[in-house]
Amino acid sequence: MRQSRARIAHAVTALLAWAGVAMTVVISALGAYERGFWEPHLYGIHPDGAAGVLSRLGDTLSYFTMWSNIVVALSATLLALAPRTVTPARRALRLSGLLMITITAIVYALILAPDDVVVGWSRITNPLQHLVVPGVTLLVWLVWGPRGWFTMRTVAASLVIPLAWVAWMLGRGAVIDAYPYGFVNVATLGYPRVALTLLVILGFALLVAAAFRLVDRLLRRP
Repeated sequence: MRQSRARIAHAVTALLAWAGVAMTVVISALGAYERGFWEPHLYGIHPDGAAGVLSRLGDTLSYFTMWSNIVVALSATLLALAPRTVTPARRALRLSGLLMITITAIVYALILAPDDVVVGWSRITNPLQHLVVPGVTLLVWLVWGPRGWFTMRTVAASLVIPLAWVAWMLGRGAVIDAYPYGFVNVATLGYPRVALTLLVILGFALLVAAAFRLVDRLLRRP
């Protein structure tokens, strides 16, 4: 019974995360997000209509929020479909999803939300991806786990995807001269300051990963 409920919980998590990703991709491709003081999904200059589809999608899929929701969706889908399959890659994917979605919620709440102007379709996709999915993901993990998946090797492996995002975001930004967040805008802040900010976030990510491992160990006790 518990395993059945766990699979349902993971399936709900996956459904919410995939829904947020799909909605954001479709709305961005159609150019349907309204422009405001802070445009949450498009940070470059794009042609209107079909001519701007690829560049709009490029921006949308370069956000850490999108990456974190996709990783959560993948890990939750695997847990719903094959909960008994345990591999190092799946353990790392699970922790990476937890880690990334937690950082997404914290960074959004502390840094981005105060200046965010939520209008139009973003009234749906913004809270879904920044609040609902993080909250449900953490709650499901606390209640249903799975437990005993996290080791120090898992913690190290869980950083591969976030570091890949950093490389993609900075590399693409150097080409198009635009960045998804103000605190990583190399054009205005310079590489040293951006690198320092990213190192601080990486250090915080390690603390969060260690906290997940500790909580997991405590929850495994009788």
